[in-house]
Amino acid sequence: MSKLSSILLGDAMIPSAGFKGAWEKYLSEFGDIAFAGDWEPSWDKLQYRRLEVEKRGPEIEPCDPLILEHGKDASVLMGLFIACSSHVMDAMPNLRIIGVSRAGLENVNVEEATKRGILVFNVMGRNAHAVSDFAVGMMLAEARNIARAFYSIKNGEWRKTFSNSDNVPELGGKTVGLVGFGNIGRLVAKKLSGFETNTIVYDPYTPEESIRECGCTPVDLDTLFATSDFISIHARLTDQNKGMINAELIGKMKPTAYFINTGRAGLVDQAALANALQEKKIAGAALDVFTTEPIDKDSPFLTLDNVTLTTHIAGTTSDALTNSPYLLAADVAAFLKGEKARFIINKEVLENPAFKEWLAGVRG
Repeated sequence: MSKLSSILLGDAMIPSAGFKGAWEKYLSEFGDIAFAGDWEPSWDKLQYRRLEVEKRGPEIEPCDPLILEHGKDASVLMGLFIACSSHVMDAMPNLRIIGVSRAGLENVNVEEATKRGILVFNVMGRNAHAVSDFAVGMMLAEARNIARAFYSIKNGEWRKTFSNSDNVPELGGKTVGLVGFGNIGRLVAKKLSGFETNTIVYDPYTPEESIRECGCTPVDLDTLFATSDFISIHARLTDQNKGMINAELIGKMKPTAYFINTGRAGLVDQAALANALQEKKIAGAALDVFTTEPIDKDSPFLTLDNVTLTTHIAGTTSDALTNSPYLLAADVAAFLKGEKARFIINKEVLENPAFKEWLAGVRG
């Protein structure tokens, strides 16, 4: 029976101790940890690096020195935001499994991994509850002026008049449009059901019957933007949908509608959104994601009184962060035991002759 050897690289968001604990709980029977460390311990640097990789892909990052030093003989690489590029794969000739404890795969060159017979795992839904909670909270915060009222008190004022004072809505009975109906979108819909909203959904990848089974109505994108009182974004960013929420779509929104984005900034024409807010063509927006993070000091959003801004924290709860390395390790362990694994991305690797030979050795 062949033994695994792993490199576990945490960062400021999930330190390596979390991955080490997960390995020891689920995977120690299969092999040892060759090295565990944190490739980027600085919060500020991590935010910049992760966003650049999400925009431009993992190949922009050079191979990390920790991998160059410790990775030559390792067969497993696990982390959160570590860039898993072709440079990394070159430095790890024995690599057979890459695992990232997040749903997004922007930091993994999956195509290159597949060519080389490397199986890729992610963790779908690790922060679905965190983000869905936050999305509903952002609807309330923006529409009900929660952050602005707090800011006024902190600055010695007692403000009761806001840009939307003529039409401050309740959620009950309103139409909420969800763009994307994966794990997060479904949970948003479930949580909104308690508010008795009319929830409509645009997701071309989800069968209409599945949407209806959740008590929602499938619609096209034009209808969603034209009829929703709140629009919440939960789609993944791809080359195909980048900038899909453009000036034309935003122009269809009601003047009393609110735009909520806890998904990806790249889905949205930022200038068109800022213009709609500046000219009061929509009531407001709540944004947790930006094309540049930290937000550009010259961003027009910073000058507006009808927007709530947060620092990309929707998915950052202690529960979501702590649990995700364990979800990843448990799924890899299930796979190695011949059980059903939930998070394999490139299943075609399972037919790769070199991988099959390696796996047979691991399973004994």
